[in-house]
Amino acid sequence: MRALPVAAVTVLLGLTAGCGGAKQVDSSALEKQVSTQLTKSVGQKPDSVDCPKALEATKGATTRCSLTAGGSTYGLTVRTTKVDGDQVSFSVKVDDEPES
Repeated sequence: MRALPVAAVTVLLGLTAGCGGAKQVDSSALEKQVSTQLTKSVGQKPDSVDCPKALEATKGATTRCSLTAGGSTYGLTVRTTKVDGDQVSFSVKVDDEPES
């Protein structure tokens, strides 16, 4: 998988209440949306995307995920860019180098 520049995506998701009642995008929904966005941006579907933690629905919140493609694993950062009701926009930035 080649390096992906920052890609923005807006999704309509059912937000769940996390710790302390804060709204968040659960990890399985996040994994699906990140995989879809990477497929659209790069033209190649990753073998897998793993987001161990949910993404808080608060502007500026981040979570780290990883993707596997072609035998290599890359880290990636997902950042909330906007929240409007149940609509969450976020950006995806894949690390330049695979994890060792």
